[in-house]
Parts: sequence; C-alpha cells; structure tokens
Amino acid sequence: MARTRDEQGRRILEAASELLSKEGASALSVRRIAAAAGCSTMGLYSRFGGKDGVVDELYAEGFERLVEGMKGDVPTDDPVADLRRAAVCYRASAIANATHYMVMFGGAVPGFVPSDENHQLAHAAFASLVGKVARCTDAGLLEGSAEQITELLWASIHGLVMLELVGVNPLQSDPTTRFEYALDVLFRGLARG
Repeated sequence: MARTRDEQGRRILEAASELLSKEGASALSVRRIAAAAGCSTMGLYSRFGGKDGVVDELYAEGFERLVEGMKGDVPTDDPVADLRRAAVCYRASAIANATHYMVMFGGAVPGFVPSDENHQLAHAAFASLVGKVARCTDAGLLEGSAEQITELLWASIHGLVMLELVGVNPLQSDPTTRFEYALDVLFRGLARG
C-alpha cells in the first residue's frame, strides 16, 4: 500500500475522497479524479491501476485509520475503561473519516469489492478489538467469549455510527449522549455477575 502514498498518490486519494463526499460515486472517473488531483490519468493508472484501485486504497486507508484511532490510548490497569475509550475512539475516527467509512461499510461505491489483501484489514481491525475485549474477559470483568463480545460490540457501535453518519435520529437526541448511553447498557449487560 505504501506504493500509492507518495505525494501524488496522497493528492489522488484526497481528490477521490472529496469527489465522493460532495458528488457521490458517479463523480469517480479516472479523468475527474486525476483532474481534481492535478495529475495526468497516467499518473493515476501507474499508482492505482484505475478507479477501482483508488477506491480499494480508500477502503484500506479507512481501516488503517480506524485501527490507529482505537490504538490511541495507552492501556491502563482498567481494561473495561480502556475498551470503552476504544469504542469512543472508533466513533470519532468514523466521523472524522466519514467518506472512508462509507466506502468500507456503507456501499458508497456500488459494486465495489475490496481486494483480498485489503479485505484482510477488516479482519485485522476485528482482531485488534478482540485483543482489547480479551483483556476484560481474562480479568473476569466481562461474561462470554472475547470473539462473541467483540462481534456484539462492533455491530452495536457500527450501527450507532451509521445512524449518525446518514442522519437517522428518530428521537432527535444528541448523538454523543446516545452513544454513551448505548455503551452504558452494553457494558452493564456484559459485566460478569
């Protein structure tokens, strides 16, 4: 992936992200992306192989940012508080990188299928979160297997983030308050004994 992230590669990814955010998937043509990035179409083809390669790189970059966002905190001796902070960091990363997040999970580019290599990044993100949950289960603080708890937490957090990103808010509540309340409910329900 580093092959595409030189200065021109960065400009191409930023241009594609901006076009996707402002105009939708129909704006993503090699010619439009290259023009917005200030490079030739050959520059784009040589780095990404075409539009699909650009989208695949946005997908990869999104997962990298998500994992980095959850790593931001230094572990403490309270694994549940650390896991909760990771959930908050997940939400913050998703909101800060909304276009990437919608490529990753929201079908922002119809028909897009990530490469096998980049699809593995989703599994690595899950494994990273499993490690944080395992600290809680190993300490006897959460009930259940680390993998099952992780799947439940990720699905719940992801659902709330998607509602926020697409502007669905039936109760017209503050998204941060709603997210914190959901974490309270989840962690109470998963607590051992």
